[in-house]
Amino acid sequence: MQNIVISGSGLFTPAAIISNEELVASYNQYVDLYNQQHKADISSGTIAALEYSSCEFIEKASGIKARHVLYKDGILNPEIMHPVFNKRDENTPPEMVEMAVVAAREAMQQANKTPADIDLIICAASNMQRPYPALSIELQHILGVNGYAFDMNVACSSATFAISNAVNAIRGGTAKVVLVVNPEFASPQVDYKNRDSHFIFGDVCTATIIEAQTSCTADNAFSILGMRLQTSFSNNIRCDIGYTEHCFSETDAKVPFFKQQGRKVFKELLPIVAEVIQAEMAALNIEPQQLKRLWLHQANINMNIFAAKKILGRDPLPEEAPLVLDTYANTASAGSIIAFHKYKTGLQSGDKAVLCSFGAGYSVGCLLLERC
Repeated sequence: MQNIVISGSGLFTPAAIISNEELVASYNQYVDLYNQQHKADISSGTIAALEYSSCEFIEKASGIKARHVLYKDGILNPEIMHPVFNKRDENTPPEMVEMAVVAAREAMQQANKTPADIDLIICAASNMQRPYPALSIELQHILGVNGYAFDMNVACSSATFAISNAVNAIRGGTAKVVLVVNPEFASPQVDYKNRDSHFIFGDVCTATIIEAQTSCTADNAFSILGMRLQTSFSNNIRCDIGYTEHCFSETDAKVPFFKQQGRKVFKELLPIVAEVIQAEMAALNIEPQQLKRLWLHQANINMNIFAAKKILGRDPLPEEAPLVLDTYANTASAGSIIAFHKYKTGLQSGDKAVLCSFGAGYSVGCLLLERC
């Protein structure tokens, strides 16, 4: 069985930043407006008054301090509370494709690949701006890549599941070099009027190049020693928007938004994450002390620390389980790839590492890597 590597990675980061301070100030203005408008109902006990948010609450709950967004306009306006941007026509690439072009070109440069070298593109993300034609095929057209392309979605596990598909395509002979992109345009799915979730997501795009080690000429490649994927159905992380919504006369205004039951997710999903990683380590005879880096899904600082401690059997050092969610927030499937992209240097040949993402489904995708 041929050895497959991640030979390059890329990252697109939007220029606009929203700090917790800005977000809290906007949300609290909205609370004042809402409570004033519903003063009579609140006084009568018909509805409850909204509570203020705070930077302390957000950081304690998530570890997030700021986030990048494609469109800042509208989000901080207490009378709008969503991104304001123009809908593009069919002759203009959507935002997710534009993001992917930038990340893809950086990954290709790192891997010493040209469009002529790539014969498969997988666009994997938690949401797609349209069902078809596939965003990956439009990206393929813009980059000038031959072969084939497809979109896929496994929520926040999309990146690692896509890399696994890329490995299988190469080993199965249907591709030689695969470009995986994870454009996460998540800010429109945030309910900025909800205290428990108004701070969670940011926008970003990551990319990786997957190929056989025999064709790799990159300086900082990582061999994929093993892969393990697992899913288990749960409603605790959910988004209900779909193409049938227009058929219903009274669509719930909350339908488009991400929603979760955070405590249940923490309690139920993390044991699955630990079991998947430990099972793959056992299959490869890798001991915890051999792991030099844990690039984990960047959803919540408490989840990351818990998972890393479970795997290592001790508290992780900052460099062992690097965090990026403090400045990027939760970026869905791209989070673990951001951590990999930014903190993959400094490892020696033979060093072992884990790349793992997890989320709605439930879904867990784990890759065991070794520095070439």
